[in-house]
Amino acid sequence: MQTNPTYTSLVAVGDSFTEGMSDLLPDGSYRGWADVLAGRMAARTPEFRYANLAVRGKLIGQMVDEQVDLAAAMRPDVITLVGGLNDALRPKCDMGRVRGLLTEAVERLAPSCDRLVLMRSPGREGPVLERFRSRMEELFACIDDLAARHGALVVDLYGAPSLADPRLWDVDRLHLTAEGHRRVAEAVWQTLGYAAEDAHWRTPLPPTARPNWLARRAADVRFTQRHLLPWIGRRLTGRSSGDGLPAKRPELLPYEGPAA
Repeated sequence: MQTNPTYTSLVAVGDSFTEGMSDLLPDGSYRGWADVLAGRMAARTPEFRYANLAVRGKLIGQMVDEQVDLAAAMRPDVITLVGGLNDALRPKCDMGRVRGLLTEAVERLAPSCDRLVLMRSPGREGPVLERFRSRMEELFACIDDLAARHGALVVDLYGAPSLADPRLWDVDRLHLTAEGHRRVAEAVWQTLGYAAEDAHWRTPLPPTARPNWLARRAADVRFTQRHLLPWIGRRLTGRSSGDGLPAKRPELLPYEGPAA
């Protein structure tokens, strides 16, 4: 792996994780790890270009249909692809189909860029994701195999103790906080060969006093009413939070954004 490489362009393919939910900016838009990463890369390279095709709620088949060919046609130096987890978290999921679509995406993207980056997505502690953990690990095994066959990089967020900490997740328990996204950006940054800016991104947060039983149950009730039940409703009816929404940053254009 080249040390402190010079990449001139980045295209991100994905869903809400790559769109940047819940790293909310004052204007109501989302930043997220891909924007932070692009900001860092742009600070090193004049006229650096960045596109983010991610849309919340997208399944891997939708990414293949709507994002993959666009990303490949841009022929950037770096493409990041994070997908399949929304499929794995649905009540009914054909993991064979998911693996096939992910394979198709990688086979189309890998030849169109200098460096393809895949991820083992983070998973916080708790009963909701625990139910789907076997599917997640099947997905990650497929990612590891594809990376080995196509020379892609894998960022292992699933194995990072810090990102399992509930304090790095938003109240919806599905999306990372700003600090969580910053750590993901650091992980990708280092995987691409840049010198570490935070050598301890995997290190868990310092321990704090655990909320009492009543506070935890109240938080569980709020989470169930505001986030879990609507999420289950969308899964059961085939709807998505991203229906009708455009790509976050659909064109590969010069980028001046957050580098923090």
